[in-house]
Amino acid sequence: MRELVRRIDAATPPDRDRAVDALRALAILGVVLGHWLVTALIADTGTVRAASPLQHMPQLTPVSWLFQTLAVFFLVGGQVGAKSYASARTRGTTYGEWLGARTVRLFRPVAAVLAVWAVIAGALLASGVGTETVHALLRLVLSPLWFLLVFAALTAVTPLVAKLHPLWPLAVVLHVDLIRFGLGGPAELGWINVAAGWLVPYCLGASWARGGLRSRSTGWALLLIGAAATAGLVLWAGYPASMVGVPGSRISNLDPPTLAAVTFGLAQCGAARLLLGPLRRVLRRPAAWAAVALVNISAMTVFLWHQTAMMAVTAVGLLAGEALPGLHTVPRDFGWVFARLAWLPVFAVALLVCWAAFRKYEEGRPRKGGRIVREGRPARKSVMRRAQSGLE
Repeated sequence: MRELVRRIDAATPPDRDRAVDALRALAILGVVLGHWLVTALIADTGTVRAASPLQHMPQLTPVSWLFQTLAVFFLVGGQVGAKSYASARTRGTTYGEWLGARTVRLFRPVAAVLAVWAVIAGALLASGVGTETVHALLRLVLSPLWFLLVFAALTAVTPLVAKLHPLWPLAVVLHVDLIRFGLGGPAELGWINVAAGWLVPYCLGASWARGGLRSRSTGWALLLIGAAATAGLVLWAGYPASMVGVPGSRISNLDPPTLAAVTFGLAQCGAARLLLGPLRRVLRRPAAWAAVALVNISAMTVFLWHQTAMMAVTAVGLLAGEALPGLHTVPRDFGWVFARLAWLPVFAVALLVCWAAFRKYEEGRPRKGGRIVREGRPARKSVMRRAQSGLE
């Protein structure tokens, strides 16, 4: 392990901003932990249904503030995408070649998830499992994929939006919410915010690639203004405090994104900017950097299979013959929360199994002759190339 750490550190280009990779890894892990903490599968009515502790314990709402980290992911995506496209143009790479390579890296591991779950769903239906149960399971697996479609779309229009000021899509979100909430407009209008809302942090990232967001004062401004705007929208405009959807809630801040979700994302982007310095200092340590690099290599695999890992543990737990606390019970009290925390390491082990089985679909094929595995330093360089591409 020490040798692997040393080689990863040695293969890292000196000018690489390790903090960018750390922000991306933190964003993905935040989503994973958030889903594991606020999603429960209950089988008390003859069918399996999803439930959330936020529905029964609104005092846990701050959990959603910590683990709803999508804005940071789009911030980093915009920064890396803009730099990647500029670099491709310098090399003479065409737009089609650039976009094709990025799209393949993004969706190759998705194909594996869809294929496996098509088989699982068919087997469950053939064995007599109800359609409601199968639908609930598929919803948990497939619903996180929406953001990959949005990310792919924003990636495709990177040449058009790379110099777009974030205030323009922010203004679109503001007007959409004003029409649908303030003037009683059609709810379907909110789906415009799926693109406009996430375009705000993406454009901030593109600005970062052009040299923006350099000063800590910019980070503080985004953090304070975004937090103040979000608090105002929650306290006086009727937006929900939770930054994730809560079953039974009249409004979801994410489905589709609301103005509150976007202003909260601005605060997160500001916090991310302020974290760059501390992260750079921490990542000078080879062990810390190696951990971040390895997470980035398999970030898509972790994201795509974390719900499957949780469901696998839940299904195996049914063999106990009774409802296990924190796994099958209704999340209505803090006893469930403490029990769920105890299950997190088990979910992580199940995810590790999924990672071992499916990571090859993200990392790509090894070179002929096994050179990646056998040849020391070239192997570490391939690790760094995959970490660099990551979720671009």
